Amino acid sequence: MNSTLHITSGDIAGGNLAKSGLAGEVLVWHDILYDGPRNPGWPTDDTLSARAWFLAQATCDGLDREHILRTLRNQYRKIAAADAYERIILWFDACLFDQAMLAHILACLLHQGSRQVELVCVDAFPGIAPFNGLGQLAPAQFASLYDQRRPVTDAQFRFAQLTDKAFASQDRQLFAELSGSTAAPLPWIPAAVARWLLELPDPASGLGRLETLALEAIRGGCTTPAEIFSAVAAADTPPQYWGDITLWARINQLADREPPLVRIEGPTPRLPQWEGMADLSRFRITSLPGRAA
Repeated sequence: MNSTLHITSGDIAGGNLAKSGLAGEVLVWHDILYDGPRNPGWPTDDTLSARAWFLAQATCDGLDREHILRTLRNQYRKIAAADAYERIILWFDACLFDQAMLAHILACLLHQGSRQVELVCVDAFPGIAPFNGLGQLAPAQFASLYDQRRPVTDAQFRFAQLTDKAFASQDRQLFAELSGSTAAPLPWIPAAVARWLLELPDPASGLGRLETLALEAIRGGCTTPAEIFSAVAAADTPPQYWGDITLWARINQLADREPPLVRIEGPTPRLPQWEGMADLSRFRITSLPGRAA
């Protein structure tokens, strides 16, 4: 048997975890599990195909659909072979992105009968403020968290299944129940779910919170992607679940509305969803006068 499989979110976090000196193999999970088509728990072939298409669209084809599909299949093969490891350790932080992923991975491990799982989950780290995620930690800081790992309990597995069902079905009633839970076995889930509820379209404006913050930044005079990113990051509350790819997608959505709320000018009609597709410094974004959200 292999010794340890570490599972985490984000290539930067995964790279630093691999450099931490902790024994074992590192698997970085790639997916946006709070959004898009899927079924609860273990996926079907049709589900994986639908998600590959969704993620390709989310990156404006910055990632090839076939590449995404191979990545997804390889991730689930690793979970299916989890019993080959003596220990599985999950490393996640408290943000929406990580908590949706944590719930899904736990649901999949439970489906495969793997219960010998340990969890390290943090919402802060000494000396780092604001703390927005594990990607901020250096290798030595990862190593310092190792003794904080705790076995995942039966109650946590069951709660993860319920949370995964809520995100897969986008069940608002279930979201409301989860966000109001006062004694959640996974104590970071209620706040993460509450944050996702803010992303669902507001009945009055039709915008989610991230779209609203982006539009406010643009209307406040921010015209470049970098300026908008800085303004939105300062206005949002930590931990922030989104990165540049997600924010550019929200700005593109503002431009694609009917009527559009912003105008994007640059080498391509929309902000690129992947590094290297176009020079972001050449884009300018302006609000359209007289348009109400």
